[in-house]
Order: sequence, then structure tokens, then C-alpha cells
Amino acid sequence: MSNVRRKRVKQKKGPKKRSIFLCFLSMCLSAVLAAIAAFNIYLASLPPISNFEDIKPNPVTTIYSADGEVIKTFTAFKFEKVSIDKIPDYLKQAVIATEDKNFYHHRGFDTIGMARSILANVTSGQVKQGASTITQQLARILFLSNERTFDRKIKELIIAHRIEKTISKDEILEMYLNSVYLGSGVYGVSSAARTFFDKDLSQLTLAEQALIAGLPQAPSVYSPFANKKAGLKRRNQVLRRMYRNKYITFEQMEKAQKEGLRLSNKPRIYSYNKAPYFIDFVLNELKNIGFEEQEISQGGLKIYTTLDYKSQNAAQISAVAALNKANLKKPYNQMALFSFSPTTGRIYAYIGGKNYEESQYDRVSKAIRPSGSSFKPFVYATALQQGVTINDSIEDTPLTFKDWSPRNYGKKYRGRITIWQALAVSSNVAAVRLIKKSGVDAVIQTAREMGITTPLSNDMTIALGSNGVKLYDMVVSYGAFANGGFRVRPYSVERVENSRGVTIYENSGAKIVKVINFETAAGMTYMLRKVVEVGTGKAANIAANIAGKTGTTNNYRDAWFVGYTPEVVTGVWVGNDNNSKLPGITGGSLPARIFADYMKVIVKNFPQSVFDYPKMNGGHSSNIKLDDVDETPDESDEEDDDDNVQVPMPEDSNEVQDETFSSGKPQKPTKPKKQPFDAQKSDLIEYDDEKPTNTIVPLPGV
Repeated sequence: MSNVRRKRVKQKKGPKKRSIFLCFLSMCLSAVLAAIAAFNIYLASLPPISNFEDIKPNPVTTIYSADGEVIKTFTAFKFEKVSIDKIPDYLKQAVIATEDKNFYHHRGFDTIGMARSILANVTSGQVKQGASTITQQLARILFLSNERTFDRKIKELIIAHRIEKTISKDEILEMYLNSVYLGSGVYGVSSAARTFFDKDLSQLTLAEQALIAGLPQAPSVYSPFANKKAGLKRRNQVLRRMYRNKYITFEQMEKAQKEGLRLSNKPRIYSYNKAPYFIDFVLNELKNIGFEEQEISQGGLKIYTTLDYKSQNAAQISAVAALNKANLKKPYNQMALFSFSPTTGRIYAYIGGKNYEESQYDRVSKAIRPSGSSFKPFVYATALQQGVTINDSIEDTPLTFKDWSPRNYGKKYRGRITIWQALAVSSNVAAVRLIKKSGVDAVIQTAREMGITTPLSNDMTIALGSNGVKLYDMVVSYGAFANGGFRVRPYSVERVENSRGVTIYENSGAKIVKVINFETAAGMTYMLRKVVEVGTGKAANIAANIAGKTGTTNNYRDAWFVGYTPEVVTGVWVGNDNNSKLPGITGGSLPARIFADYMKVIVKNFPQSVFDYPKMNGGHSSNIKLDDVDETPDESDEEDDDDNVQVPMPEDSNEVQDETFSSGKPQKPTKPKKQPFDAQKSDLIEYDDEKPTNTIVPLPGV
């Protein structure tokens, strides 16, 4: 009886198993069908592969200013289509050897290379390696973006396979060689031949063909215009690959590697670009963020910047007009202007020269020129940090050292004057007395902390601006005065959107570092306002809260004005690239006027611009007279001399006092602590080591 029962129970379980199995099978089938449907939908979403004859490079990346102006578009303005039979064999072989040695043996993708790439990408969790074939690169150029995502990579593989099924290998290679980006706004090998060498394709040497073939991987890095050394190194790598792949002999490789680089000297044509020096800065910033050049030029990006184009354009027009009026019309007669927010770091204007087509050299962040008296605020700031006040007095009398006698303009001396008066009239001997008392090391450290990155001599001549500095550094440094003692790192890129309008980068805010105390910043601002109100910078005294300092180097070689409001810091430099003399131009003349023309426009964006600093008693301001101001330096003087205003001696000027400066309570300034400068700790802006074209001229006799 029990056996019968067991049998019946087993019979009842059979249909249940079949039912579960059928259910599972149905679910699997549904999943497969759903996957197939999803895949078909995914395939349908891909761009159609057709009309190859009509396809041209279509980079659509656009760069905008903060006020909505399109300031740069990446357009294939240099595009010349040629048939495959017109492209030299060596050039085709060089590209294949460099980019895809198995090109004629795969069906769109390299399986081994792809497997290696997938392993590296899965391990890292992001797409780092591409292993892209020429066909995959063509798919990306013509139909996709440069986003580093797995989705884009899958689409790239599918489209590459479709391309291989649609057109021949020679047709693929022809299209690739006609559409690949090769730097300097050039697309395709024919345009590259004309741009880099001023030759037709048929006229290129083996070495020149190898150089072009090496560009697709990193056009900006290997561009012969940007970096000849890197370009030649890459060219020689390509030649070695051609030899290894038996396209050329060893003798041909050696001969080509020894060939010199003869680049075209014709003026290069640039795509639509309303602010070229600024755009160069933007592109460099994007690369530092992590964007690749091809991604920038062909990714269909929308790049939103900080530039105030209206103000920059006004500055550019007024600066060129001012230079022409001063008869500074030669290519080597140059100027530069840099402006940013001392609180947010946003760059408002960036002009690296008067004409980008004539010279692409950036005089904002690359040129190193003596700063003259515009360096003196670092000396005064150091003294204030050590306890000196703006109303303390200092000797403006002749001064002699063993091998050096600094002089004031016209050998005019005022006796005992206040600290703020000394800066307003730009007394040279007073500045030297201050640095002697404060210590050269302390002044150098102040300058470093505030943003000066160039070499500074360890002697007292730096008080008069004998060393070379960058305009970029000077403006960043003065920004700390405007911002209550905090130095802010400038930036140019606010955010970046991809071709689908998705934000893929957004600036998180400028980096801020405290470099001087608030009291020092307030005191310096008060004194620098006096420079503009009653001193040498009166040409910059527009209807706004302006503080600033002039500077003119020996023999009129450099003229500076650096000034600020609470919201805007701006620096202007005027000089000659060949370091020759300017025709009597001082910091208080042409640079101050260019500064004023620009600031009149930009300050309209900040109608409530007022320094949030305590009121200070300037003492003898009523005694300042400007009737006898003479900004013409004597060439025999060793320092900049435009920055001198005649001031009547105070009533107590005949009294002889031993101390360099004094206050109501005579005091000795604290001895500065010698602390080594730590660039990493101070978060200073670093620049490339490119050798500047301008010569730094030390003071005679020093």
C-alpha cells in the first residue's frame, strides 16, 4: 500500500517539472528576443553608412565668450580632396606602418589589439586604450564623436564593420587620408603638404611624408610649427616603422632621418577666431583638464569661457590705435594686456600681442621683461607685513653703497617723507632703503608667495625692478592686494558640453591661497590709489575706484601699468620685441591710457565697485603738487625714472634722524625670517621653459 502511494506522488510531480522548464524556456526566449529587439533598435540608432562621396570633415566645436559671442569655430577651411592614386606610396605606407600595420588584412578591427585594449579598459574602469584601426578612426571622424566611453567604442566597431562591407580598402584609405586632422586647422594630407612645406603632394620628400604620417596621433604635440624637436623625433619613429615593415631600406631610413626640416614661411591662415591669444590659453587649459586635441577640434563640443569679448575687443582696438598714434607701427613694436577677477579667477581679457597673424608669440605668459617700478609694491608689502605703517616716515635722500648709488629722477630728493608718499612719487632711494631694512630674502619670498615665478636676483636692485617678470605673474600678484591678501589662480573655461548637450566638464571654482594679511592688502591698496589720484598713474584715473602702479625701465625699453578695482585686475605692457628703446614712452603714458580705455568698458559690469577696506589717514596729501611732474627719464639714470613726482619737503625735513623710517613711536622693524620658498606649498602657477625672445637687461653698473 505504501508503495502505491509513493508511485502516485511521483506521478504528480512530473507535470510540475515540465511546467517549470517550459516557463524557464519561455523566459530565456523572451530575453533573447528582447535582446535582439534592443540590438536592432540600437543598430537603427546608428548613423546610416551612405553617400561617401559627399562626406567631408565636419568639425563643429564652438567656443563662446561669457557675453555670448562666438569667438572660435573649428572649421575645415584647409581641406583638399585628392584621389588615392595621387597620394605618394611612401605616404600611404608610412600611415599604415604607424597607425594600422594590418590594415589590408582585417575586416575593420584588429582582434588581438582590441582584446589587449579591452583588458586594460576593464581593469581601469574607463576607456584608456583605443587600438583603433584606420577604419575605426574613419568611423569616428565621419560619424561619431571622440567621447571616451564604451558605448562610443561599440558603435565605432559596428560602423567600421559596415564601412568595410560597403567600400574597398583603397577607398577607406583615401577617405581617411583626406579627412584626418593634422593640426594647425589642417584636414587631410594634401592640405598638410601645402601648409607645412608649401609643396604639392608629389613634391614631398620621404622625410616630409613621414612627418605628416606621424601627426594623427597627437597633432599639437608633434606639429613642426609648435615643436620642431618633437616633430623630428616622431618623424624618425615613423621611418623606423617603415623600415621594420620593409617599405624602405636601411639606407633610405638613415638618409631621411638626417634630413633637415624646411618649413613653409608663408603666413598661416587661421580659422574663425576673434580672440586668438586667449584661445591658445583656452586650448592649453583644456589639454591640462584632460581633453585631447582631436576631441576638441572634431568632438562637436560647446566650450563656454570667461572672456568678456566686448571689453577685450575695445581694448584691442584702442591699443592698436594708441600704438599707431605713437608711431609704433613696426612688427616688433608690441603690447600685451591681461585682465581677470581677483575674487573668482575668471579671465576677462587676454591680448598677447597687437597682431596674431604677424606673431603668435604670447607676451602675457611667456615674455619675460624687466618690470621697473611696478615691482616696488612687493618691497612695500614686505615692509607692511613686518609692522611698518603707511604714515611712517622714510628718508628720501642720496644713498651710496660700495659699488652702487641708486638715484631718483633728476637727482631730486625730498628729505623725510611718509611711506605712502614715497610710493606715490616712486622714490628709488626710499625703495632701496626699505628693502635693505626688510631684507632681500623677505621681499623675494613675498613676491614668490604673491605669484612671481621668474628668477629674482638676490640683491637690492630688485627693488627697482631690474629682474624680468611675466605680465601674467604681475597681474596675479596685484590681485592679492585687491582681494584682501588672497591670491587666486586665473582660469578661462567655465564648462564644456558634448555634441548631445550634456555637460562633461564644469569648473569647480578657482584655487585660493592666502599670501599676505588683510591689513597689508588694505594699506597697499590705499597707497596704490594715491599713485593714481596724485602720483604718476593719473592717466589711469577713470571714474572708478582705481589703484595701480606705473613702471618704466632704463632707456625706455619697457613701459608698464598694473592696476585694479575690487572686481578687476588689469596689467598692460608696451615694449619692443628686439629690446630696443621706445620713443620716450613711460608707464604713466601709453600703458596707463590703454588700461583706462579698457577699464572704462569692463567696470560697467560692476556699478557698485567699492573697496571694502578701512579708511586710512594719508597725512600730508594736501601738500602734493603736480605742477612740476616730469615723466621723461634721463638715460644716464640706472633705473626707471618716470615714476617721480615733485613733492615739497615736509616742515621737519631739516631734522637729521638715524633710523631709516620712523613713526610716532620709533620702532625697529622686525628682522625677517629667512624661509625657503616652496613653490608646491604656495601653489604657484607654473609655465613652460620656452626661451623668451626678449632679453632681460640688468641695470648698468650693477
